[in-house]
Amino acid sequence: MYRKADKGWLKHCDFTLIDAICLQAAYIAAYFIRQGILWPYASQLFRNMALIFLFIQIFVTFFGESFKNVLKRGKFKEFTETIKHVSLIILIAAFYLFATQKGKEYSRITLVTTGILYVVASYIARIYWKKYLLTRGLEGKGKRSLLILTSKGMVEEVVQNMLNKNYERFHIIGVSLIDADWTGRTINGVAIVTDKNGVAEYVCREWVDEVFINLPKDMPLPQELMDDFIEMGVTVHLKLIEMGMLKGQIQHVERLGSYTVLTSCINMASWRQAFFKRAMDIAGGMLGCILTGILFLFVAPCIYIQSPGPIFFSQVRIGKNGKRFKLYKFRSMYMDAEERKKELMNQNRVKDGMMFKIENDPRIIGGKRGIGNFIRNYSIDEFPQFWNVLKGDMSLVGTRPPTVDEWEKYDLHHRVRLSVKPGITGMWQVSGRSEITDFEEVVKLDKEYITEWRMGLDVKILLQTVRVVLDRGGAM
Repeated sequence: MYRKADKGWLKHCDFTLIDAICLQAAYIAAYFIRQGILWPYASQLFRNMALIFLFIQIFVTFFGESFKNVLKRGKFKEFTETIKHVSLIILIAAFYLFATQKGKEYSRITLVTTGILYVVASYIARIYWKKYLLTRGLEGKGKRSLLILTSKGMVEEVVQNMLNKNYERFHIIGVSLIDADWTGRTINGVAIVTDKNGVAEYVCREWVDEVFINLPKDMPLPQELMDDFIEMGVTVHLKLIEMGMLKGQIQHVERLGSYTVLTSCINMASWRQAFFKRAMDIAGGMLGCILTGILFLFVAPCIYIQSPGPIFFSQVRIGKNGKRFKLYKFRSMYMDAEERKKELMNQNRVKDGMMFKIENDPRIIGGKRGIGNFIRNYSIDEFPQFWNVLKGDMSLVGTRPPTVDEWEKYDLHHRVRLSVKPGITGMWQVSGRSEITDFEEVVKLDKEYITEWRMGLDVKILLQTVRVVLDRGGAM
């Protein structure tokens, strides 16, 4: 019976268990260094914190996908991943102690020492466990035997590809050609063991777990042979399309209706990543709405005194996949700003009019020293967008949503900006903000964000945004 490769964190439950042991060992050692107690489990305080550590470690491993591609990581990459994993666990533990007001009961020195010892122990354990697993794989233990069925024109390429990229999952026992009899020859060290006529008998006689069929597009599939293999209990792998033929960075096979399809896309978020991003948006949106309410008390009178009218400005913007929504801001311009925009288009600093930015915009309330310029310099005008984030129209980090007239000018490659939720801030804002005048550069940075997206990148951009705003590096 075919055993499907494990997915997700269960795939590396061995690493998870070893990591948990390293954490507990590090905590015991740190407690001994600080308190001089060799067996601290007698202490109720220690047992409680040890249990909290265990829960946090499992939580971070599961949601953070800490051991994804662990067997393919080099030593330096493993070291950086270990530091990130441990740092997150220690930070969450510190936050827990602060939030529950139990910080006085636990030594901060013990917490820091635990983190340092944990990094060392976990890193060494990962390296040696990977070495053991790879050695075990090279010796052939636990590997499945695979027979390759292909054509004479493709045999070298297919064999070399499988040798390079099977990650020690299979032991390739031989090759069978469907359109020639080269029995006895070797291709890249792998023997051609039979031809089409003898392959069924070979599979029946020899120890073959699985067969991989890779044929040219113009060659019919050997349906009868495939049925025979399955009848014998042998697993059949049939090539659909070679990974890399489509441009998408992420490619995986799934079911679509009654079809088996290769799905390709620019990036893909797991449900855990999507959950965390939305949770961060909700938390940030709630905090931002509270701050918006406080700012309203000070900003609203200033706006109304200098330019009587609505305090908030709303405008239809284009969101993810073309969805239209109303974006909200504190009004920083006079009431006729949109009408005057056409008159000022010749001063636009952005090429092709794909965005609108001009120096010393006369539509801003109060000019250079007015309230409009002040709230724009410090991005205070953007705060009402936290309501958009809370509603789900926007995210804290993403691409900036275009206006309807800007969107109508988009070329095909510009549409990539709309493949994610728009954000209050983003990569191009922290990379130059209003100083960027080439829209293609904006698209390039947005595409880089979408392609390389991960939760850590969002956190990095948020921190950079705070720094840029405080430096008054140009309006958002």
